[in-house]
Amino acid sequence: MVKELAKMFGIGKPRTKIGKFIDKYGITQEWLVKKTGLGRNTIGRLTGDKEYSPTLKTMKKVIAALREIDPSVKSDDFFDL
Repeated sequence: MVKELAKMFGIGKPRTKIGKFIDKYGITQEWLVKKTGLGRNTIGRLTGDKEYSPTLKTMKKVIAALREIDPSVKSDDFFDL
C-alpha cells in the first residue's frame, strides 16, 4: 500500500530542479508540454534526468512557461550555464 501511495504522489522519483519546482506549485508535466510545445519525452527528461542537457531553445521555452507561475525565475535557477 505504501509503495502505491508513494508512486501516486511522486515520492521517491528522481527530480531535477525543474521537477521539484513543478511539484512545489502543483503543475503537471502535461501543462509544461502544452505551454512549451515540447514533447513529453523532453519534459520527462527535464523533470527527472539530472544528466540531461537541453538546447538553449528548449531552455528558453521552459523558462518562458515557468515565468507564468513565478515571474522571477531565471535560467540559472534550473540550468548550469
